Amino acid sequence: MGQFLKNIVLFTMLCLFGYVPVICLWGEIASQDLKTNVSFNIGGVGHLFTRLQEVKTTENVDVLVLGTSLAYRGFDPRVFESHQLRLFNLGSSAQTPLQTEILLHRYLDRLHPRIVIFEVNPFYLSNDGVESSLDFFANDKNDFASIRSAFIINNVKTYNALIYGVYKDITAFKLGFKEPTNKKDDTYISHGFVEKALSYNRNQSSGAISWTFERYQLAAFHNSLRMLKEKGISYVLVQAPISKARYANIINKEVFDTKMTNLGTYYNFNELMQLNDGLHFYDSHHLNQNGVAAFNNYLIKTLFLDYRIK
Repeated sequence: MGQFLKNIVLFTMLCLFGYVPVICLWGEIASQDLKTNVSFNIGGVGHLFTRLQEVKTTENVDVLVLGTSLAYRGFDPRVFESHQLRLFNLGSSAQTPLQTEILLHRYLDRLHPRIVIFEVNPFYLSNDGVESSLDFFANDKNDFASIRSAFIINNVKTYNALIYGVYKDITAFKLGFKEPTNKKDDTYISHGFVEKALSYNRNQSSGAISWTFERYQLAAFHNSLRMLKEKGISYVLVQAPISKARYANIINKEVFDTKMTNLGTYYNFNELMQLNDGLHFYDSHHLNQNGVAAFNNYLIKTLFLDYRIK
C-alpha cells in the first residue's frame, strides 16, 4: 500500500509539473483555432481590461454597479453625472456572482460607494461562470480568489485559462497592453460604460427560455450581500429591462422575482417601464442609447426617493 501511494503522488507531481509547462507553451505557439481550451482574450468584448485599469485609480463614488453586459451597456455614468451622482460601472460580459464577489473584495473599499446596484436576471444566477472566468483571468490580476473560483467552477477551460493567465502575470505581459477606446460599434466611456453606436432591434421572438439556479452562484451572491451589510453599505437589486418579446418567453419569472424580493430591495423594470422593442433596444436584451437614457432617468428618480443619495 505504501508503494502504491508513493506511485500516486509521483504520478500526480509528474502530471502537474508536466501539464503546466505544456499549457503555457501551447498558448504561446499554437494558432488560435488549435487552442480552443487555452483562452487568453485580453481586451476582449466589453472593455473589461480598460475598466479594471481605471477602477484602480478611482475612489469614493456615489453608486457602484455590478452585473452582466446588461450592466456595463445599461448604466451610463454620464446620465448619473447630470444628476450630480458619481457612478462607477463594474459590469462585465456574462458576469456571475462568483466574479461579483471577487470584484467587491478587490475594489469595494477603494470605491467606497454610498449604494451598490446589482443588475440581476435569471441567467446571472444560473450561468456556470466559465465564460466570465476566462474574461477575468485574462484581464485582471490572478490571486487566491482566482484559484478558488476555478476550483468551484471545475471546468478544464477555466483551469487552463488560469494557468496561462498566471504565466502572463509572471511575464508582465499585461503591463505593455493598451486597449483601444473604440472597437467596431463600441466606445468605452470613462467609469465603465460601453456605448454602442445607435441601432435598432430587429430580432424576432424566440422560443421558451428556461433556467435553474446554480447553488454555488447563489452562495456567492449571499456572500456579497453579507459583505455589504457588514460594511453598512446600502444595496438594491435591479432587473434591467429587456425586450417584451424576450421577457415574455422566460419561464418561471415569478420564482426569480420572489427570490430577489426575499434578498433585499428589488425592482423589476420589465414590469415598471413601457419601452418599445424596436426603438429602445439594439437586440433582444440590450438597450440602445435611447433606452439607456430612459431607463437611467427613471431609475435615478427611484434612487432619490428611496435612498436620498444627494
